[in-house]
Amino acid sequence: MGRMTVLPRADGEWTVEDLVHLPDDGLQYELLDGMLLVTPAPALLHQRVVARLHLLLASACPAGLEVFFAPVDWRPDRRTSLQPDLLVVRGEDVEAQSLAAPLVLAVEVLSPSTGRKDELLKRAKYEEAGVPSYWIVDPAEPSLHALDLVEGRYATAVRAGGDEVARLRRPFPMDVVPAALVSPPGA
Repeated sequence: MGRMTVLPRADGEWTVEDLVHLPDDGLQYELLDGMLLVTPAPALLHQRVVARLHLLLASACPAGLEVFFAPVDWRPDRRTSLQPDLLVVRGEDVEAQSLAAPLVLAVEVLSPSTGRKDELLKRAKYEEAGVPSYWIVDPAEPSLHALDLVEGRYATAVRAGGDEVARLRRPFPMDVVPAALVSPPGA
């Protein structure tokens, strides 16, 4: 399975309760408004970008906020369970199994199997749920597109590629150079 698959359900929509019955097979299972989305395990370049971004976010993150990386289920309703590659939440919102409270930031790192899901489907859900900041990172470019919620709709806050510096201000100030996220160690 090289691409994202949407699995229908014979007797209605999928719910978060159904997720516990799915196999632990290395695939990523997410729900979006009752649709089950299945994607393969991420590639090494994807993981490199996620790891580097996690370090940058964690070092810039102010007290009271916490940075997590997938797999962490964010469940804003019974029909949705998403796993952003990186997420920032308020410390008081951290629960034992999953998160239901609004995210402060969701970050998705694109891969060939997740591009449409991240840029269209997840973006729409994060926007609808009121996630104030959403970043889309494309390792193939490399680029970073930061979106901020403005009057209920996402608007571009910063777009940077290659060696450009993305000077981000929300959810907290930090600088990111997209090319540095993908380059091999010591390069």
